[in-house]
Amino acid sequence: MKRTLMSILAVMLIAGTPRIGAAQDFVSAAMSGIPSTTLRVEYSSPEKLRKLGNYQSLRGKFLGPRLQQLEGALQQIGISENDINELMIGWKPGDKEMDLYGYASGNFDKLKVADRAAANNVTPTDISGQPGYCLTAGLAGTCIVILSNSLGAFGPLSSLITVVDTHNGQAPSINSDARYTSLLGDIDKDAPIWGIALGGAVADWFGGWLSTQNSIKLDWGQVFQKVDSLTYAIDAQDKVNLDLKLNCDTPEDADSLHHVLDGLKMAQQLSWEAQNPGHPNPYTSMNVDVRERQIGLKITMEYSELTLASGVGAPQN
Repeated sequence: MKRTLMSILAVMLIAGTPRIGAAQDFVSAAMSGIPSTTLRVEYSSPEKLRKLGNYQSLRGKFLGPRLQQLEGALQQIGISENDINELMIGWKPGDKEMDLYGYASGNFDKLKVADRAAANNVTPTDISGQPGYCLTAGLAGTCIVILSNSLGAFGPLSSLITVVDTHNGQAPSINSDARYTSLLGDIDKDAPIWGIALGGAVADWFGGWLSTQNSIKLDWGQVFQKVDSLTYAIDAQDKVNLDLKLNCDTPEDADSLHHVLDGLKMAQQLSWEAQNPGHPNPYTSMNVDVRERQIGLKITMEYSELTLASGVGAPQN
């Protein structure tokens, strides 16, 4: 659960109060502009998150290093976190780790961005006919294109070219994959954070969020090899609630994985007791059930518990 209760609260780099209609418009635009090679997507809405009294401590814990780099780099062209309303992140396999790219909605002034970039000696780079700004050489996710005064795209240069081409209708988007369109209909899109992972990206997501829990050493690719897709929704109000669904190839595969997750739940409980004696154990209420080919997993944590949880935090991206 780490990389996404990241990018669960990775999102906490965003700000703003989008209307429901505006949010739906952004999701439609972003999904139609995310390249078809994408194996994971995550949507974030910061409206509720920024109202939390725990915002700063949670933001520091869950904002991944690559997004921290992006946030710092944006300052070079005059964009602060208060200028951003929504975020859609995509991932695809890269040389050493998954490439991270996507779209942000908010308040962007092209002329002011150009002026600030010039003042900071950031030379524009042509990216599919648009002026782009590669803000930190050698770091992934630090090239930016302002597509309009309310929409921007970001990513490593090679990925960002494909993102802009997809936005312009010159490359296929994930909307051409029926799995995305089908799974999107099953997600609670009113949740401030939700996402989809396909195939091998399921293990990448799940392992990223649980792999640092003390004594938990599993081959996540092997564990989830019979899982076709994952969807999740995260609500962070009085507590942090994660609702996860794993869609397996067959009912038999789901039953087998159910047993593995029950064992993982017990291991997490024991690990928590060893690391945090005397503190309420959130893993005792972790609920795992199976229906045909689908496994459901729900976990609720108090913010104090979330801060202590070594296996749910410190995202890698």
